[in-house]
Formats: sequence, C-alpha cells, structure tokens
Amino acid sequence: MRLILYSKPGCHLCEGLQEKLAQIHSFSFDLEVRDITTRADWFQTYQYEIPVICRDNNGKEEQLPRPSPRATVSHLEQLLQKYLKTHSSE
Repeated sequence: MRLILYSKPGCHLCEGLQEKLAQIHSFSFDLEVRDITTRADWFQTYQYEIPVICRDNNGKEEQLPRPSPRATVSHLEQLLQKYLKTHSSE
C-alpha cells in the first residue's frame, strides 16, 4: 500500500503528521511525501488544505479524511486502519 502526503517546507502540521506516520509499524505502507511548491497543479489544489493524505489505489488517488493535529500516533494508526480496511474492499 502506498500513501501520499502533500506537504510544503516549513509547515509544522505537515512535519508533525509525517513524524507520526513514520512511527506506525502495525501495518506496512510506503509513504511518498510531495512538496506542493514543486508543481503548480499541486499548489493550486492543496495550498489551503495541507497536510493532505491520499491513498494510491492502482494509480488513482483517494483523499483520506484529515486527522486532527492533536491525534496521537495510536489514534492516527487506528483511523488509518479503519479507513483503509473499509475502502480496500470497495
């Protein structure tokens, strides 16, 4: 499974979420971090929304609900597991 994190340099919410994602070890996923300042289309789409997590579903990105910045690692892990299990069967 591959997750995509849309982010930009200096975004403390993005950095915090990336750190929490790195601490999840109960299931396997590849994390690709995309800097929205490197592409105009990403910047236009996500400039007011970052951090944004998407799931790569066979080349089609599906945006996941944005977790609270106050979510703990275990809470984030539970949310991801629940959401990914629910949507992987669709």
